[in-house]
Amino acid sequence: MCNKMCTLVSGALHLLRLLIDASNTAHLGDVTNGARTLFGSHAPLVGVCVCPCFSGGIMTCLHLLLTLVFAVSLGTPVEIQRPRGVPLTKKQFYEENKPFTCLDGSRTIPFDRVNDDYCDCKDGSDEPGTAACPNGSFHCTNAGYRPTFIPSSRINDGICDCCDTTDEYNSGARCENTCKDLGRKEREVLQKMAEVTKEGFLLKQQLIEEAKKGRQEKQGKVTDMQENKKQLEDKVEALRTVKETAEQPEKEAKERHLKAWEEQKAAIRLEKDKAKMAEAFLELDDNADGFVSVSELQSHAELDPDADGTLTETEVQGLMGGAEQVDTSTFESVWTNIKDKYHSESQPEEPTPVETPPDEVKEPVVDNESEPYPEDDVSEEEDDDDDDEDDYHEDDDKAPPTVKTPEKSHEDEEAMPPYDPDTQALIDAAQKARDDFEEVEKSFREMDDQIRNIEKELSFDFGPDAEFTYLYSQCYELSTSEYIYRLCPFNRVSQKPKYGGSETNLGTWGSWSGPENNKYLVMKYEHGTGCWQGPNRSTTVKLTCGKETVVTSTSEPSRCEYLMEFTTPAVCQETGNIDLSPHNHEEL
Repeated sequence: MCNKMCTLVSGALHLLRLLIDASNTAHLGDVTNGARTLFGSHAPLVGVCVCPCFSGGIMTCLHLLLTLVFAVSLGTPVEIQRPRGVPLTKKQFYEENKPFTCLDGSRTIPFDRVNDDYCDCKDGSDEPGTAACPNGSFHCTNAGYRPTFIPSSRINDGICDCCDTTDEYNSGARCENTCKDLGRKEREVLQKMAEVTKEGFLLKQQLIEEAKKGRQEKQGKVTDMQENKKQLEDKVEALRTVKETAEQPEKEAKERHLKAWEEQKAAIRLEKDKAKMAEAFLELDDNADGFVSVSELQSHAELDPDADGTLTETEVQGLMGGAEQVDTSTFESVWTNIKDKYHSESQPEEPTPVETPPDEVKEPVVDNESEPYPEDDVSEEEDDDDDDEDDYHEDDDKAPPTVKTPEKSHEDEEAMPPYDPDTQALIDAAQKARDDFEEVEKSFREMDDQIRNIEKELSFDFGPDAEFTYLYSQCYELSTSEYIYRLCPFNRVSQKPKYGGSETNLGTWGSWSGPENNKYLVMKYEHGTGCWQGPNRSTTVKLTCGKETVVTSTSEPSRCEYLMEFTTPAVCQETGNIDLSPHNHEEL
């Protein structure tokens, strides 16, 4: 008979487990532990039955078991009897028939002093259900929702803190048990999170496949580019030799041309100097007797050696080498002494510029302010002159008396003549060699840059399966009322005023800085623009699972330290690895 009843009890317990699993309101831990309390701490809930009852109490056990089953099936929260405010995990410390020892071990008191509204234990553990101890805590069972702890000072304060209303048992506050609704809403949120996580994880798998494929392609591309780079490098060296070979005869031809031109210029200058000397001799020889005397030279005050305003006979004789007069043959030595200061009488002397004292310097007056259109102010006399020129055709070939034919400028005379054909051919050949060399060298540099960029990208830590690879070379913006924040993963973070102003660097890529179990949940950007009398700006980017890749928020929790929230499917985990239970909590 006992075996049959044990089998029935075991089946009922198995039904109880199934009902508990399907229930949204019962607290699984409380029910199962309650069952073990009723039937024995070692009684199994499923499987082989160890009959906990004596023959005379089998019906009582079965009655209690069925009561639990029906309670769970009706959605009724099941509570295990224990002092008010005590969590189930601490029930073993509160046994009614034994003295109570404070949880900190400081003292032992009779059990009837537990929850007597007087604080006996320093840690407040003897008053879990009253507000007597300032450091006590009250456990809200909140069947159907999250169990939680509240400070014991909130017990019977007229405010409903526990969703199951157990904290206001004696305050008269009208509380409503909202645990069932809260649990339902939380499960809906968790279900949506699970769906997002599931979709995000599928996207993550695609990102991993794309990253794997892209990495292989890049590695193959680098290999090909390395081979092409070697070929270009050989070609660069060959063209460098061609260029240097072509430049050597070019250099020699240019030097010969330049030397010939320098000699030609020296001859031209010498001829000009002789012409000026002959002209000066004629100008100085006032009496045309074929000699330049001291008195004739003394008439040119600009030749005064000491610039005292007076050219004395002694000074003139010094210029003339002690002679009283010189002829054309001996005038050359005199010309050497005076040619730098001598002013020809046939050329008007330029007025010496008057230096304005510094305190009298004024802004120059712009003529076109008073005469904005000078080209339109043509006098009637000039128009009449044009008419006269039309009337006298015989004078068309003559220049007007007041207009001088422009002479060849000094720069034109000093300009080097074009190269001879042979030299020009050498120059053209060398230039072609230079162009060919520079073109290939440019291709070589560009390929070298591309290889370095790809190798740099491949060297980044893009996650265990390279799932963050797609973020590289991308930027994401968040616009607020004042600023536009820009996150460029693995590069930098910046901030720019929305209505004009310069961009501020909030940090450049530093490292992954998440917790030990998953460092890929946090990015750290450091060494940004320095704050005024403060540290350099830095940004922490927290990554959360999402179907979309977007910056969701930004803040500045500390001065010059910014925080960004960033969603990406790259951090989504497989749903089976995520605990979606709403009852996760920590108990004191």
